[in-house]
Amino acid sequence: MKPNKAPSSNSNAKLEVADVFRLYGERFRQKNRLSSAQLKVMRHIVTCRSALLGGHIEQCNLCGFERISYNSCRDKHYPKCQTLVKEKWLDDRKSELLPCEYFHLVFTLPHDLNPIILCNKKVAFGILFAAVNQTLQAFAKDPQWRLEGQLGFILVLHTWSQTLMDHFHLHCLIPGGALSFGKDRWTPAKSSFLFRVKSLAKEFKNRYLSLLKAAYRKDELIFPGNTARYESREKFDLLIQSVSKAKWITYAKRPFAGPMQVLEYLGRYTHRIAISNHRIKSVDNGKVVFTYRDRADNNELKEMTLTAEEFIRRFLLHVLPEKFMKIRYFGFLSNNNKRQAIQLIRRLMGSAAVLPEKQNETVIEMLFRLTGEDITCCPECKKGKMGVVKKLPNQFWNSS
Repeated sequence: MKPNKAPSSNSNAKLEVADVFRLYGERFRQKNRLSSAQLKVMRHIVTCRSALLGGHIEQCNLCGFERISYNSCRDKHYPKCQTLVKEKWLDDRKSELLPCEYFHLVFTLPHDLNPIILCNKKVAFGILFAAVNQTLQAFAKDPQWRLEGQLGFILVLHTWSQTLMDHFHLHCLIPGGALSFGKDRWTPAKSSFLFRVKSLAKEFKNRYLSLLKAAYRKDELIFPGNTARYESREKFDLLIQSVSKAKWITYAKRPFAGPMQVLEYLGRYTHRIAISNHRIKSVDNGKVVFTYRDRADNNELKEMTLTAEEFIRRFLLHVLPEKFMKIRYFGFLSNNNKRQAIQLIRRLMGSAAVLPEKQNETVIEMLFRLTGEDITCCPECKKGKMGVVKKLPNQFWNSS
């Protein structure tokens, strides 16, 4: 059975990333060599909420009206499947908030390294997380910054620009202060800034390149295709020398005023993917038109037209390695520490601030909060309740 057809660009149906893959994905697959992870993402997107993944039939308990609901692919690369995952994640984070200012930093890798990173995503991204963690903890330990303790922070990997090109950077959310190494004191950071950005960028550059060179010496990097020249020690060293002379970008946004602003930020950044469905404006005649913010032109909203093949190529640049975690926690917010550390820090702060509480909502309750609609209410008679009367089996492959 074939997956559902894509809607016409001239119809009133909303266009999606899936429409591009359903219309042009197979031709792209036949012409290009793809990784198993990329093929899996393509398969998930094409079959999401179609009969191929199975589902169930719901029936109204009053009027007998029936409807079919097909299963989601739940792929982290597909925007349609991230809303509930994001909301559940946000709810879990509420219990970890601290009554203090939060800082937002962004660490960006130079584009000259992109060819090597694309061939070595797991290693290169792992080094990126490690380099940022080492940099921030080293600064927190240094007496000149007057914290002398351990930071806690969340790092979120983004790999794209607004035009879907490869642009590798980490968003970092940090509570403004440090827990002393003796765990008996909380030292708040200055309200205006956490660390000097230029100093952070220099340290981050040194640590990333040091770790990358170590991976090279251990033969952990591969150099296929147009990167083969870097397999030579001489060529690799020249590349490292070149990027070490370049200015690396570390950006600090204004600090957040409180926990509610932090949650709003988290909702925007954590589960974002390369492009959202609402940005797709046209899919027709082998072309895809989508909107983007032009950073070089005061974030003006513009449209870009790509061939479907180029759109798919760019989208697949951002497929992560199998089981790779793009959201990670460090310091006193690491999974092993945060439960006890958060309670301890709150006591040390002595704050009486009222923080948002974890809601533990059901899916039905969550959707009602987000949309204002009760998904159990019969759309036909408006009085009855919809209930599952029959399961529909997966018709082709497992979506896990």
